[in-house]
Amino acid sequence: MWLALARVVIGAHLVALRTLARAESLEKSERLQQALFEIADLAGSDLELADMLRRIHTVVAGLMYAANLYIVLYDDVRDSMRFLYFADQRDTYVAEPDRDIPVDEMPNSVTVALLRHGEPLQGPSAAIRERLGVPRDIQHGPDSEDWLGVPMRRDDRICGAIVVQSYDRPDVYGEEERALLAFVAQHILTALDRFHAREELERRVEERTQALQLSNRDLQAEIIERQRAERLQRALFRIAELSITSETLERFYTQVHDVVSDLLYARNFYIALLTDDGERLEFPYSIDERDAVREMRKLTSGLTEYVIARGRPLLADRKRIQALESQGLVRSRGSLAHCWLGVPLFRNESVVGVITVQSYSPAINFSVRDQELLTFVAHHISIGLARKQSQDRLVAAHAELEQRVESRTRELAQANAELLSQIGERLRVEQQLTHQATHDALTGLPNRSQLLDRLSHAIARAQSEPQRTFAVLFLDLDRFKLVNDSVGHSAGDELLIETGRRIVDAVRTGDTVARLGGDEYAILIEDIDGPQVAEELAQRVLRALGEPCWIAGREVFPSASLGIALWHPRYRTGAELLRDADAAMYRAKSSGRDRCAVFDEAMREEAVRILDLEADLRRAINGDGFVAFYQPIVRLDDQRVIGHEALLRWRHERRGLLTPSEFIGVGEDSGLIEEVDWILYRQVMDELARGGEGYISVNVSPRHFRSSDFADRLLRMIDQAGADPHRLRIEITEVALLDDVPRALRMLRTLRSHGVLAQLDDFGTGFSALSYLHRFPIECLKIDQSFVSGLVGDTQPESVAVVRAIQALAGTLGIHTIGEGVENEAQRATLRELGCTYGQGYLFGYPAERMRVTPLKLVVSG
Repeated sequence: MWLALARVVIGAHLVALRTLARAESLEKSERLQQALFEIADLAGSDLELADMLRRIHTVVAGLMYAANLYIVLYDDVRDSMRFLYFADQRDTYVAEPDRDIPVDEMPNSVTVALLRHGEPLQGPSAAIRERLGVPRDIQHGPDSEDWLGVPMRRDDRICGAIVVQSYDRPDVYGEEERALLAFVAQHILTALDRFHAREELERRVEERTQALQLSNRDLQAEIIERQRAERLQRALFRIAELSITSETLERFYTQVHDVVSDLLYARNFYIALLTDDGERLEFPYSIDERDAVREMRKLTSGLTEYVIARGRPLLADRKRIQALESQGLVRSRGSLAHCWLGVPLFRNESVVGVITVQSYSPAINFSVRDQELLTFVAHHISIGLARKQSQDRLVAAHAELEQRVESRTRELAQANAELLSQIGERLRVEQQLTHQATHDALTGLPNRSQLLDRLSHAIARAQSEPQRTFAVLFLDLDRFKLVNDSVGHSAGDELLIETGRRIVDAVRTGDTVARLGGDEYAILIEDIDGPQVAEELAQRVLRALGEPCWIAGREVFPSASLGIALWHPRYRTGAELLRDADAAMYRAKSSGRDRCAVFDEAMREEAVRILDLEADLRRAINGDGFVAFYQPIVRLDDQRVIGHEALLRWRHERRGLLTPSEFIGVGEDSGLIEEVDWILYRQVMDELARGGEGYISVNVSPRHFRSSDFADRLLRMIDQAGADPHRLRIEITEVALLDDVPRALRMLRTLRSHGVLAQLDDFGTGFSALSYLHRFPIECLKIDQSFVSGLVGDTQPESVAVVRAIQALAGTLGIHTIGEGVENEAQRATLRELGCTYGQGYLFGYPAERMRVTPLKLVVSG
């Protein structure tokens, strides 16, 4: 009975002990969990780094003995470390978190030995030194009775350590403390990463904010400048309108004053004009606060006469006026102005007057910008004034003419001979109108209407008399727009007239030379023996046009491209002949300009081929002719497939499988290529919806990025297919980014917020995206295959330098790179050495309808 009772008591005692142990274990777990929560909260707080680490020390001290604790970070690339935190009861060392200490400067440090060892160390510091072969060095602090150090790891790399130690008590730390400190160390590392990430984010936000402020300031300045330009443009239009609509010159001056007042301070304003004999100065318009009336005067040495004599604007304050007076150059007349601005008025490069504004108040001054503005306006006022004066003179002349016509009409009514003269004049006018309807107004040559009429007659004669043949030559001047843009349209008109004259001189007497419009001419040559006659005449015309000529004081060397269409019974109208001659002309222009080309069956077949291809393209869009092929993108070190690029193929019913290069031109010209792209995108979404690993990238042309709803449409397609947007990438070019920067930014951010990342394709071939690249959320740079192919051969140094620069840029932006067009092992090895992570090309696989997920079995060097 006692034995049974003892068993019961012992059993109850054991149960109590186990319960107590579980309670203690649970309490430790709760303390550890609470500590980790506190560390996470500290990492997300706004505390400074030193304050955050001090509070983390307090948290660790609540879990174990940690009166003496320090934290170091280790950089294995530079082989240096930094003491982020150092708290010690005996060691007086003060941590400098921003100072990098090379490991070579601390050969006898137990902390360095811990980082090299890579595993936790525990025990008396003397025993640890002896175990690791580290000599005693008093510079590294006193020895401790118990020392516990745990390395901090990121993946497989040692990136720091946390150490606690006791100077007066041995065996303070055991396996439980070691495991606990190792667990806490990783959370501290995570907290540090989050802290540094937050600091980096704040830095980037600050940089972006400053960039936006600069952009906003520039935008505000641009808006102000545009508003000013618009106001000036409205003023100029108003002046031009006034020169036509104002009833009198006095009304014109008043309204011009109103226009100038809208641009600058013009309360005191007058217009001075030289009389016809140039001896006196009159003031047809004057508004002034102090000098109410300005009488006509002989030319003296006033400020107005000074501007007329010099032919240049004058902006003078009181001090400048006094200086001019002291030099004897001017003598002020009337009330003294505080600031005076006068601008000459010109007519045919001669000064005819002055437009003046002035201020009597020190608070109002005119600037150089006001001078430039008034000078610009004065030029248009001169034009408007001349036009208005001419109009007034014309009105007076018309009035006089009407009187004379009335008198003459009464005389003509009395004589039948005069009536016959009028009838003859009418016939002449009708003939002139008829001539104008069939001739070009600038050159006097036949126009398109008359040419088509003569072509109809030539076709009719050739159909009735098969032995008669003719040809049409279509001529277009090369780089004519350059003449217009450089020396003006009037000079361009001179060149057009000279071109027509030279063509007429070069052709035969019975040939028809017509100007079709712009810089296009056509020549109809009839009764020819064969195509050689047309070609010889074309060469003669080109030689005549190639002779230099003087246009607007400049020597110009014109040239032209010329197309020839020979008569063939298949033609029904002259427009068809002109069309084919035009096509031949474009063939000549594309072949290098300053030459001629004859329209032949090859051109016709090419036109028919393009027409048929466009029709096939439309039918294929409605059918299932387009299919996505997938080319693998692999990791260069082990050839593991990480994704695929979807490439468009057309399974043509007659020509077999076509690549985009064989039909992309027709698709872009007809606008059908966008529909084809969406067919490809739909197939990719269906492929993604079937599951699998790795991403699929699709090419997006700049044409899509100009569409404001592209991102929304793509996301709707992803949702409808049930695909994972995180497995989709879009490949864009630099042109798409820079075509409309704000729209591109919005589109990329919208897609990225839903998981669709962007890759920059053919990187390095553009010339402007580097200045914008940091603004765009780009996930990857694809190094253009032209640089990859150059990694082997004569261009290796240049290509290696370019790829290295791209890698440095990508590293700075925190993005990876893909080498395109990898075709041999040497290119792959060089890309790996330069730091490129991924590759794509025939070395890893050709485009196929099925995606490959296994790595290639290649012999990898190095």
